[in-house]
Amino acid sequence: MLVGIISDTHGLLRPEAVDALSHAAMIIHAGDVGEPAVLDRLRELAPVVAVRGNIDRGSWAARLPETAVVAAAEHNIYVLHDLSRLAVDPRKADLAVVVYGHSHKPAIETRDGIIYLNPGSAGPRRFRLPITLARLTLSAASLHPEIVQLPITERRQ
Repeated sequence: MLVGIISDTHGLLRPEAVDALSHAAMIIHAGDVGEPAVLDRLRELAPVVAVRGNIDRGSWAARLPETAVVAAAEHNIYVLHDLSRLAVDPRKADLAVVVYGHSHKPAIETRDGIIYLNPGSAGPRRFRLPITLARLTLSAASLHPEIVQLPITERRQ
C-alpha cells in the first residue's frame, strides 16, 4: 500500500505534488493546508486524512481535527501538525509512525522503533528549504518511508 504524505501547502498545491501523489491509495495532509481547495483536489486522487495546522482558520478548518489516527496495512499512523504538541506515548498507543509538519524541514527518524516522518513543505518555498513531500510504502510486515524532492521550476517558488 502506498500512502502519500504532504504538509505545509499554505494554499498552494503544485502540479508536481499532484503527480508525485497520483498513485497513492491514501493521502495524509499534516496541516497548514491554507485553503480548502487543496483538500478538494487531493480527494480527487485518493481518500484524504488531514489535520489542522496553525495557519488553518475559518469554518472549513474548524472541521479538521488537531490529530488523527490512520490504520493502514495493519499499522497505526498518528498525524499531528506540530510535533512539540505530541501528547501520547507512541509505544503505549501501538503506533508505528508519527507524521507531523510545521517546521518545513523534511525528516525521517526512528526512535524506540517508531518512525517519525516530516514530509517537509510542498507549498511556497521558505528559508531556502527544498520543496518536498513523502511516500510511505506499507505491507503487514514492513514500512518504507521516503522523502521526495519535487522538481520545481523557478516561477512557482
